[in-house]
Amino acid sequence: MTVSRLALPLLRRLLMLLLTMAAVSFLVFLVLEVNIDSVAVKVLGQFSTPDQRADWLRENGYLDPFLLRYLRWLGRFVTGDWGVSTYYQEEVLTLILPRLAASALLAGAALAVMTPLALALGVLAGVRPGSATDRTVSTLSILTTSAPEFATAVFLTAIFVITLGWLPGVSTMAGGFSLRELVLPVAVLVLASTGYIARMTRASMAEVMASPYIRTALLKGASPMRIILRHALRNALVTPITVIMLQIPWIVSGVIIVEVFFAYRGFGTLVYQAALNSDVYLIEACAMVSVAVVVISQLASDLMQALLDPRVGLGALAKKGRS
Repeated sequence: MTVSRLALPLLRRLLMLLLTMAAVSFLVFLVLEVNIDSVAVKVLGQFSTPDQRADWLRENGYLDPFLLRYLRWLGRFVTGDWGVSTYYQEEVLTLILPRLAASALLAGAALAVMTPLALALGVLAGVRPGSATDRTVSTLSILTTSAPEFATAVFLTAIFVITLGWLPGVSTMAGGFSLRELVLPVAVLVLASTGYIARMTRASMAEVMASPYIRTALLKGASPMRIILRHALRNALVTPITVIMLQIPWIVSGVIIVEVFFAYRGFGTLVYQAALNSDVYLIEACAMVSVAVVVISQLASDLMQALLDPRVGLGALAKKGRS
């Protein structure tokens, strides 16, 4: 597989993702700014006078055609002018960046724990399908993935905060970074995703272990550990790694629930506050950032798939690029 053969499908895939971002941005702008009177009320407040609202709409170009306003907003967004938050009275960009970094820390810690844990459990279960280990991992996976994040957060808080008193119940980081305050939020995210990834790994590993080349290696007398590490593991990881990358957008949505529950000052809490206070410009920026995270994770998933299995990855990218 040459670089040029992979570059064209990647460019096609990237173009499709960018078009998706453009479509979502149009829908976001349509929903939030099609009613210009509502925008003026949200920005100036409900006690502003009709004359004040009319002057503000005229000064900010809201009397122009809708398509022109959208293109102007999109151009400003691309250049980093995301407006001023009506609730926080700060530049949206400067407001989002530290919150996004805080959520990235939380999500990164969760991924760092759940990825090796889920892969290890899935491999152990998939090596011997139907064994006691397989049944135990499958049962625990179903139990953890069936519980929503808020229920898991309440359960863990009841045990480790109220009953045992080992951990703090909030993660405000008021006194600076605290590893103890990260434990419960990370644990909730890990429990919510580990089971799903483990089950996908188990299914992939079981399929690989039943393939003819694995049986041939066993008949030739190769040790099971050598077969798993040298032959089965790489092929079995193609699907789980792709699933892990696609879990990132889900973690972003899960982070909102976890952050609000534990009062963690991250991107999720910011989204919640923006929606609660009808902060138009902040909602628009948060929506676009979320879409960008999805697009980047989709592209990273394609790249990881191509690296782990060049033939499958190239075919998948080509197919996606033509779709």
